[in-house]
Amino acid sequence: MKDFVLIPIEKIESRILFLRGKKVMLDVDLAELYKVKTKVLNQAVKRNLKRFPIDFMFQLTKNEMDELVTNCDRFKNLKHSTSYSFAFTEQGVAMLSSILNSERAILVNIQIIRTFTKLREMIEGNRDLKKKIEEMERKYDTQFKAVFEAIKNLIEPERT
Repeated sequence: MKDFVLIPIEKIESRILFLRGKKVMLDVDLAELYKVKTKVLNQAVKRNLKRFPIDFMFQLTKNEMDELVTNCDRFKNLKHSTSYSFAFTEQGVAMLSSILNSERAILVNIQIIRTFTKLREMIEGNRDLKKKIEEMERKYDTQFKAVFEAIKNLIEPERT
C-alpha cells in the first residue's frame, strides 16, 4: 500500500481533545474524517460494543457536551442534539479499524494512530525539557527565576 497523506496531520491534531485525563477524538470528528454519517459510525460501534471497553470509548455527559459547545465553535451544531457524543481513545480509534472495513477508514486510521504517536513523543520530549530546565533552575541564582517560569509556561501542554 502506497504511503501518502490523505488528511493533513494538523487537521487530525486539531480534532484530538483532552477529556477525563485522556486524549480522545469524538464520533462526529471521526465520522467526518471517514466520510460517513455519525449515526452510521455509532451504529457500527453499538453492534460491536464488546470491542469498546470504557478505556477505549466513553459517552460524554451533558456537562461535557455543554462545555464543548460553549468553547468550540465547530461543535455548535451539537447544541440542540438529544444524544451525547462518544469519545474514543487511541485504542478505541484503533479498534474502529476492525469494524469499519472501507479503504478510506483503514487509511484514515493509520494516519490518526501516527498522529497520536507523534503527540505522545512530543509530550515526552516536553517532559525531558522540563526536567532539564528544573535542573538548571537548581543550579543558577534566583535572578533567573522569572525566565525559567516563562519557559515552563511555554512548554506546559494546554488542557481543554
